[in-house]
Amino acid sequence: MMRIIAITVSAFLASATVALASPVSVTVSIAPALQKKAEQTLGVRDVKQLASQLKSIVEKRLAKTSAYDGSRIELVLADAQPNRPTFKQMSDKPGLSYQSFGIGGAEIEGRATDADGSVTPIAFKYYESDIRDSSRGGTWTDAEDTFEMFASSLSRGHAKSHR
Repeated sequence: MMRIIAITVSAFLASATVALASPVSVTVSIAPALQKKAEQTLGVRDVKQLASQLKSIVEKRLAKTSAYDGSRIELVLADAQPNRPTFKQMSDKPGLSYQSFGIGGAEIEGRATDADGSVTPIAFKYYESDIRDSSRGGTWTDAEDTFEMFASSLSRGHAKSHR
């Protein structure tokens, strides 16, 4: 009887420890090269919205797992390529059509810092390789798909990944 109580108490304490773990902290910044690209061709508003989407997608995915509880995830949106012309691109070139499409994607860099101070570099990139798959969706479909793939990988505890 005493052994059953001890096992039950141990299981309860273990689950309480997991429940009390600190949530992950996620920050996203924009790389200087992408910021320049945003100012010149893509549009600053679009790129800021992408960075915000990346943060939101990663936070939501990591909230469902304990893979990085107590860690600080610092991400840099290093590059982004739209599938369709952005608002700024169409404003700059009036003859450009939103029906135009191309291969898009994104590149993410950064680091994960655990509560004990250990740092793990993060790198992930994905660009669609088949133009036939790029005709679907909106302006940033492939970049958003990249964010989802990255967040999925990160939620499984895989900080460093390339594609």
